[in-house]
Amino acid sequence: MVNLNETFSTDNSTSSSSYSISPLFRFWSYLVLDTLSVVCTLITLCFLLLDKAIHKALHNHIIIVLLVIDLIYELTDIPWILYFNYWGVPMFASTTFYIIWTFVDYAFYSTQIALFAWATIERHILIFHDKWIATKRKRLFVHYIPIIAITSYCLLFYTFIYLIPFCKNSFDSFVGGGIYIPCLFSRTILGSWDLIVQQVIPTSIIVIFSALLILRVIWQKKRLHQPIAWKRHRKMTIQLISISCLYILFNLPWTFLVFAFQYGLSAEVAEIPLLFAGYLYYYVTFFFPFVCLGSLPEIRKKLAEKLCWCRRRRRTPKEVSSKVVTSRIAASNL
Repeated sequence: MVNLNETFSTDNSTSSSSYSISPLFRFWSYLVLDTLSVVCTLITLCFLLLDKAIHKALHNHIIIVLLVIDLIYELTDIPWILYFNYWGVPMFASTTFYIIWTFVDYAFYSTQIALFAWATIERHILIFHDKWIATKRKRLFVHYIPIIAITSYCLLFYTFIYLIPFCKNSFDSFVGGGIYIPCLFSRTILGSWDLIVQQVIPTSIIVIFSALLILRVIWQKKRLHQPIAWKRHRKMTIQLISISCLYILFNLPWTFLVFAFQYGLSAEVAEIPLLFAGYLYYYVTFFFPFVCLGSLPEIRKKLAEKLCWCRRRRRTPKEVSSKVVTSRIAASNL
């Protein structure tokens, strides 16, 4: 990834440098969204994990993994960002904490994007090539191993970059509120690899395979005239497209701008868009559990049933007591 801090700090005299997002605004917006997001993540995970019929469905497995990663991110990286924005200093003034923070920020976010990129490919298999997962052996190679391999690769790659000291890192720009760039990424092949393989390619896959899924579903429905098959796959399609829109809306601008800046876009043009894109790309984390919950009607139905049951339970003692009082009044009148 390109070192944005060094480039932008060299031209503070430009008019664009006067634009900024208030740390307090970032703090309160992130705090409200993160709190709601954690609650929604826990609710969605509980239903997914406790209901056997739901968590046995293959298309929900990767959603469960993504929600777990999202929860870790919400409970670690976001609170550290909140503390920094409110107090103006990191929570702990130690190099170890800085390394852990940047590792979590890069590793878990990139893992989530890579996994969802695979989900857009796998959804084509689940809908149009279900014979590929007809046996346990096929499911192992086509479904389970890719999830494990992608997660392991991303975590090992960023462990290699962040936690193994191959060169001397400077956290001066990071402590000053900038974007930390590891020394191994500073104008190196590894930096270009991270940008292209961990960001540009997964984001492109999400866009391309989501669009292809819509086209294939429409074409298949018209060609075969099978409304029953469409109903069976409609939930999976709607779920994928909903989450894809989230990534396209909040992650695509950041990825496109960083890539363009790396390969020639001037700092004067890129600074303001990158400022707002960097603020908004965390919204993927905040809104992801809400989109998952909204795309799972069986969970929404059970949640509504739970809420109705709680309301009835609250009303029951009141109704019983009112009936007792009424019967006593009637008895006294007699």
